[in-house]
Amino acid sequence: MKKNLLLLLTILTLISCSKEKVDLIVINSNTYTVNTSFDKAEAFAIKDGVFIAVGKNEEITGRYQSDTIVDAENKTIVPGLIDAHCHFYRMGLQQQKVSLEGTKSYDDVLEKLVAFQKEKNNTFITGRGWDQNDWELKEFPTKEKLDALFPKIPVAVGRVDGHALLVNQVAINMAGITKNTKVSGGEIILKNGKLTGVLIDAAMDFIKFPKTSNKEAIQGLLDAQKIAFSYGLTTVDDAGLDRKTIELIDSLQKAKSLKIRVYAMVSGDKQAQIDYYIKKGIVKTDKLNVRSFKIYGDGALGSRGAAMRTSYSDRENHFGALIYPPERYQEIAKQIAASDYQMNTHAIGDSTNSWMLKTYKEVLKDRKNRRWRIEHAQIISEEYFNHFDNILPSVQPTHATSDMYWAGDRVGAKRMKGAYAFKKLLNTYGKIALGTDFPVEQVNPFLTFYAATIRKDSDNYPKNGFQIENALTREETLKGMTIWAAYSNFEEDEKGSIEVGKFADFVLLNQDIMKVEGSEIPKTNAISTYLNGEKVY
Repeated sequence: MKKNLLLLLTILTLISCSKEKVDLIVINSNTYTVNTSFDKAEAFAIKDGVFIAVGKNEEITGRYQSDTIVDAENKTIVPGLIDAHCHFYRMGLQQQKVSLEGTKSYDDVLEKLVAFQKEKNNTFITGRGWDQNDWELKEFPTKEKLDALFPKIPVAVGRVDGHALLVNQVAINMAGITKNTKVSGGEIILKNGKLTGVLIDAAMDFIKFPKTSNKEAIQGLLDAQKIAFSYGLTTVDDAGLDRKTIELIDSLQKAKSLKIRVYAMVSGDKQAQIDYYIKKGIVKTDKLNVRSFKIYGDGALGSRGAAMRTSYSDRENHFGALIYPPERYQEIAKQIAASDYQMNTHAIGDSTNSWMLKTYKEVLKDRKNRRWRIEHAQIISEEYFNHFDNILPSVQPTHATSDMYWAGDRVGAKRMKGAYAFKKLLNTYGKIALGTDFPVEQVNPFLTFYAATIRKDSDNYPKNGFQIENALTREETLKGMTIWAAYSNFEEDEKGSIEVGKFADFVLLNQDIMKVEGSEIPKTNAISTYLNGEKVY
């Protein structure tokens, strides 16, 4: 009897010793791997921050052992989500400023400003989030009430899209702006020959904002990381960062206080910055990837700053404007084309999209795998869709469901046929990268999923979906938020799917986003978020 017991223990010990020790095992999951075959899995094993095995429960538990085993209880798991276009750093800084999102009138904005100042007692009031299209009177505000409330303190608060500023007279005086001030690539809005306090695009550059301290910058990045992780985001493409901020991100990542992965698009607003990074070459670590430039082509549709080929339908003889002269985009594109860097251009209006697509084609000369991106690709003329055969569309689906109430008035029925055309763009290029543009839109990636697939707002409007012919399937949408977003960053070999050898970034969801009723999609949330196999939320 003792011999048999000893033999059994020996066998069990040998079996146990034959299993490879790993850092984490996840079992009993409903995992969408998002691999080439879009396979599903029950379990996976992680070691040294990467997936080393993916398969069925018995396969994983039979080959591996770990001190940490997560029973997913049949919950849905997807790869770590990637926001292919956002303003991560800006959103973090916004946590320390007045938030005007959701305001329903100009008076509502003013009330929030007064309450904010009463609490903070700042020497310069800044913030963002107002949107006149959400107000009953859908017109730009004027500064008279702002001047009366704040006669001695400068105020400069941005529109939700970041392409318009509302400022008071104190800020105007500090900037030296008059009704006769000339601006290229923007507009100083006048009414009855007087300054209204509204500045569009390049005109905003006149305002002298207080500099962000290093302490504020660090806190902003950490605040943004906390929010991003809570929504299952493990990689963010920050669209337009300066060298100082990129180097701060790198230092915080190396110190392991900033863990989120950042695809940094270098702001192309300064020639010296373009020159510096092209000379330096691609900067790549496991957490930071610097290999692209973000260029502004035009403004936003909501503030009528988007450059249109013909006049706005609701403002005669107004066309919006390119930020730079057309020739400048050709100069920038030629310089970037001669390097290993990617060019990602903000293009909203049909004029901007047409010009940038032609410019891309001219300088790339059909070179493949450059993955140059058009960011937003919002309004495309019919004859230019075929230009996306070698140009990657990077879109933000919630823009469609935010703009759908008034976009038709801006551009007219004919141009709307080529607006927010996600499916058509996907069919042309074969892939599409999806993001939110937060804080212009909400951070929540599950609203992205909802807008892309169902194309309705939270009140189930419109009944049949907004231009539903351009909706994406759920599989296409998940790919756009994972593997195709990774591809747009040249990172598809290291992230974007749950496969052996890739970073162990994944999210445990409260429901199966691939199967729940469409109206239930916005109720999806992240139960937990893992990066490199480490639970970060």
